[in-house]
Amino acid sequence: MDLGGAVIFVKDLKRMMAFYGGALGLSLLDDRSSEGWAEFTAGGASLLLHAIPQGLAAGMTITNPPRTREESATKLVFRVRDVEAERARLVSHGVRMLELRAWGACDGVDPEGNVFQIARVPSSPRGPKPGGGSGVGA
Repeated sequence: MDLGGAVIFVKDLKRMMAFYGGALGLSLLDDRSSEGWAEFTAGGASLLLHAIPQGLAAGMTITNPPRTREESATKLVFRVRDVEAERARLVSHGVRMLELRAWGACDGVDPEGNVFQIARVPSSPRGPKPGGGSGVGA
């Protein structure tokens, strides 16, 4: 079984598209996107942003900076060759990034509070696994 993609339900689709396409540098698949839906290529999988229906979104508040959703059971992990350089690049784009972890990973927070991680591309299949720890502070 192969993972084909992950879906994030979002309040502000345009803002989240700007974040994942601009700051994170993912490529938007225009031919697979539509109103209320955006699909990005993320290596061997797709990242899909799905707008929350307006009636539900109206009852949601996204603070600035966003409240980190540490209780979420899901964390997207993006593999990069140089975690330190990528962390610095994301910080220069205004992305909230936490400190680098000893095993070569760093958590960040998107504009709606979803936690993601950048992690070093493993040098061997037995190397440290990205996504380790529980929550942002782990």
